[in-house]
Amino acid sequence: MEIKNLILGFALGGVLLSGCNDELSQVGPSIQPDADRSFVYADTFYVEASTVKLDSVYARTVSGLLGDIYDPLYGHLTTDYICQFYCPEDYKFAHEPLDGKVDSMAFFIMYNRGENGYMGDSLAPMTAQVYQVTKPLERNYYTNMDPKQYCDMQTLLGEKTYTAYDMSISDSIRNITDSSDPNYYTPNVRIRISTDVAQRFYDETVNNPETFQNQDSFNQFFPGFYVTTSFGTGSILKVAQSSFFIYYKYQTTNEAGRDTIIHTREQFNVTKEVIQMNRMENANIEHLLEPNEEYTYMKTPSGVCTRIVIPAAEIGRRIGDHILNNLNFTMQAMPQEDWLYALEAPSYVMLMPEDSVKSFFENNKIEDNITAFRGDYSTSTRVYSFGNISNVLQLHLESNPDEDLRLLVIPVNRTYETSQYTEGGITTSISNYLIPSAVKLKKDKESRKIVVLTSQYDQ
Repeated sequence: MEIKNLILGFALGGVLLSGCNDELSQVGPSIQPDADRSFVYADTFYVEASTVKLDSVYARTVSGLLGDIYDPLYGHLTTDYICQFYCPEDYKFAHEPLDGKVDSMAFFIMYNRGENGYMGDSLAPMTAQVYQVTKPLERNYYTNMDPKQYCDMQTLLGEKTYTAYDMSISDSIRNITDSSDPNYYTPNVRIRISTDVAQRFYDETVNNPETFQNQDSFNQFFPGFYVTTSFGTGSILKVAQSSFFIYYKYQTTNEAGRDTIIHTREQFNVTKEVIQMNRMENANIEHLLEPNEEYTYMKTPSGVCTRIVIPAAEIGRRIGDHILNNLNFTMQAMPQEDWLYALEAPSYVMLMPEDSVKSFFENNKIEDNITAFRGDYSTSTRVYSFGNISNVLQLHLESNPDEDLRLLVIPVNRTYETSQYTEGGITTSISNYLIPSAVKLKKDKESRKIVVLTSQYDQ
């Protein structure tokens, strides 16, 4: 067996010397006895590549995007979201507001510091708006949701004009790095919400406490907020947390026995226990879908991706009963555009059969190197490498030998744990990539060439 592996290794090294003929090209026999010889064959085929539209992607997450950006090649991207808020069972205010009245309410859009917290022009003026959700959300985590189906778009609860880089924050505050410091600054957009909403909220805790017995009953009373932008283009916030605070005063007695007034707040957050529905809308991308002989495209979030069609029927006829050993697959990217705020190439993509994409993401799967293959981007060579994808071709040949194999290449977000035994770490989760990104992939004849290695044992 070691000798067989050695010969196969020689075959891999010389595979590019083989041609595309009507018959398989023999690379070489093993040097075993005649009764147990194996032959390795290599032949060249060409895949087809095209750009296809992704109307929506699966996006179950508590993070999100908010804003609008334009790219000269990849068009407009507009993003916003609808969110519920987590409510503890049997919730009630920690204290009784003075005279039964709350003071104010504010909604916070929080994001990370620096360029990890936004994309585009940090000083582009944008206006965020908040609307009341009027009916409980469905568990629809696809990004083509229509907010008008869930919201009262005639009643604006609050709005705020902002820039991603808040010029009102002093450098002395911004430079505090200790997160335990009470003056530590977390970038945010604070939107004042109508006090009527907060007062109705408190009154409900007093008059109908059963509303707060569980999450479902709370959602019926308070279905959530729709957060969008109404003005501006040029930046998108990478929303890390969404929360609302209700501010009020209460009276208590201090240690000296004197009555005193305390200012406090109640806080509600978007968490993984509740629903957040993210909307991503791409415009001006029709030209990316036009046939061309040079490139295919990928753009996230949603947007477009690349379809690969492997000529499985032809391969099956050519290899016959040979053993399929290797099909190494890579994709070559073009350099990124060099204009201001140009989108970057995604670091990871997944290659999988087109008809398995939905179940892959909905069931939180990861690469298995059988039907789902991860491609890692090399910034030095601009290549996505998927390794040996012969398993998916073999399965397809067994089940659909007369049909070609249609695969999609989709940008993904990957989380992983480092390991001294596994280069690149061990994948812990894969999800659709929701950060704006884009890349052109070469599709000239040389880039579409694949080499299939098979073997046959002499009986």
